[in-house]
Amino acid sequence: MIRSELIHIITLRNPHLYHHDVEKIVSSVLDDIGDALANGDRVELRGFGVFSVRHRPSRSGRNPSNGTAVFVEEKWTPFFRASKEMQERLNTKE
Repeated sequence: MIRSELIHIITLRNPHLYHHDVEKIVSSVLDDIGDALANGDRVELRGFGVFSVRHRPSRSGRNPSNGTAVFVEEKWTPFFRASKEMQERLNTKE
């Protein structure tokens, strides 16, 4: 699902809200999650999961096309861990 599909679904489920208002709400929530992660904070959405950042230290890697050694700089990467409820929903046999 992409952002526009999410906005469309929320608009259909809530006909009393205008499309542009739903678009602002979704954008605001996603921007706030991104800002929190950029600050190194953890974002927890109960029943959905936890967004956090993880540190990847610098290391020596390999160029897959020719096999030469390359240096990979340290970086911070986003990480998502699904909640127990979400994992159960995904793994139920119907």
